[in-house]
Amino acid sequence: MAQINCTQVKEFILLGFTNSQDLKMPLFVIFLSIYLITVAGNLGLILIIRTDAKLNTPMYFFLSNLAFVDFCYTSVITPKMLGNFLYQQNVISFNACAAQLGCFLAFMTAECLLLASMAYDRYVAICNPLLYMVVMSPGICIQLVAVPYSYSFLIALFHTMLTFRLSYCHSNVINHFYCDDMPLLRLTCSDTHSKQLWIFVCAGITFISCVLIVFVSYVFIISTILRMRSAEGRRKAFSTCGSHMLAVTIFYGTLIFMYLQPSSNHALDTDKTASVFYTVIIPMLNPLIYSLRNKDVKDALKKVSINRNKASVFLKFKK
Repeated sequence: MAQINCTQVKEFILLGFTNSQDLKMPLFVIFLSIYLITVAGNLGLILIIRTDAKLNTPMYFFLSNLAFVDFCYTSVITPKMLGNFLYQQNVISFNACAAQLGCFLAFMTAECLLLASMAYDRYVAICNPLLYMVVMSPGICIQLVAVPYSYSFLIALFHTMLTFRLSYCHSNVINHFYCDDMPLLRLTCSDTHSKQLWIFVCAGITFISCVLIVFVSYVFIISTILRMRSAEGRRKAFSTCGSHMLAVTIFYGTLIFMYLQPSSNHALDTDKTASVFYTVIIPMLNPLIYSLRNKDVKDALKKVSINRNKASVFLKFKK
């Protein structure tokens, strides 16, 4: 194949979520509010889990890591997205675009794998409750978190290197609000068949493996719950899994809608909307799901609120 002579681009222009000037400021306020709620919710959840001894269990260890991933995940995307609403041209350098893509892929993959680890944790807790603390020892919990982080980093590094070894000489305008693989591949003047094949293979293996782990875990969980004689026991077991099932359904469902529809049906506006959902909305929803539906977390929040009120009263009397 003849080599194409072209000048490699040094920066990209992100078109953003909308071109309408009338919508930009209202959307800026909305997404800034969502981001602040997300940061407060996820960091607050991590702080509560780390400071409350009652939450020092494997389930909350995984939950604190999920909150950390959600915080990093949205922080990679949202600040630059907010810039789309403020500037006429939102420019991102070639290296910064590569860094954003790499971090986005790493944290998205990590979230997918962490949800699978959490499904296994719920399986052990409900199907083998007497052996739960033995099976889910600190060493095993660390491995179930370290493996997703390591795998995610390697996958993200591999795909980022593949993407940014391509030549970009046709255009530097990305029709998206962040640097993502598919919009970038539309700009390259290199052959993308190898890259697209690797996307299909890696994403397919990762996603199918995670879905299988979650599905098999919940088949055993539901089977065990239905065999329980106590209605109260069934209610507690379902409430223990309810938050995780909801988080899994939202996250995996969005990915299925985004990536498993035929390429002919892909509309840029639809892709942007789905991307907003899993990069901005889901990281905000997860801490709300796990705090509003979880009695232990709600009790810990009440304890923090009571202690804070006592401290404020004490300081007033001291003055």
